[in-house]
Amino acid sequence: MFKFNKLVLATLATAALAGSAFAQGSGKTIGVAVPNLQADFFNIIKQGIDTYGKEKGYKVVVVDAKNDAATQVNQIQDLISQKIDALVYIPAGATAAAVPVRAARKAGIPVINVDRNVDSDPGDTFIYGRSVAATTELGKWVCDKTGGKGTAVMIHGQRGTTPEKERTEGFTAGLASCGIKISQHQWTERWAADEGNRIAQDMLQRDPNISIIIGQADGIAMGASQAVKLAKPKQKVWVVGFDGDPGALVAMKNSGTLDATATQQTWTMGKMAVDAVTDLLAGKTVPKDQPTDARVTTKENVDQFIKQHP
Repeated sequence: MFKFNKLVLATLATAALAGSAFAQGSGKTIGVAVPNLQADFFNIIKQGIDTYGKEKGYKVVVVDAKNDAATQVNQIQDLISQKIDALVYIPAGATAAAVPVRAARKAGIPVINVDRNVDSDPGDTFIYGRSVAATTELGKWVCDKTGGKGTAVMIHGQRGTTPEKERTEGFTAGLASCGIKISQHQWTERWAADEGNRIAQDMLQRDPNISIIIGQADGIAMGASQAVKLAKPKQKVWVVGFDGDPGALVAMKNSGTLDATATQQTWTMGKMAVDAVTDLLAGKTVPKDQPTDARVTTKENVDQFIKQHP
């Protein structure tokens, strides 16, 4: 009888804790504004917020700007009019990025920035990957593999966004550690594979001796790898990305079209955003910056990230 009572008490305690967690978000709504759900990176963050948020009892409303900053401003104005309790905001671009933050603040709504911050009007907290550190390590990895020799080009993400600036800094520093300079720079608007493919083709036509292509996101790098395949250069062309998108990791393992990337803790960022919402709504103080680490990923260690994406 005594053992049975202990079991019952333990079960009741577990149920009470689960109920308490659910009650944290009961009757409250999180608005989530993302640049583009076609991108694996943003989609995984959205899934983390959606899944974990619902476990906590929140209603989660997601809007997709499809990479248009003006659309995103209007979407967030609409979320505010729906009386959301908190806003998780990934700016669709540098242009007008501060407008939603100011509008939410005016309405008394806390703002959690993920991946991209607004320098002039930052949110209540910023959750992000340490892009500079990880891309520096990737640049050094390239140095090691190439013996510090080669012609490098960089295909950037959207100009002026937080990750674009940080990845430019990190990749440049990493390659410079062995004296490799970047000979060509081009920017994308959508961080997309079709842009990476088109730009890489143009770059290879201008300089067939290119041996290193840095794509600031896996989508860009995967598109570039297809351009390399089409160009059929005589030399080995090292293609490096960033983010650790599931499709890119599988391609790295099965076909070797991507040589290296850095896997970000995308799912974890989504959960961290929900925890930040809970703390802010409870009146607690949250850190201004909440960085996460990205792990350099190659064919040698890719299996662990395919099995369990962080």
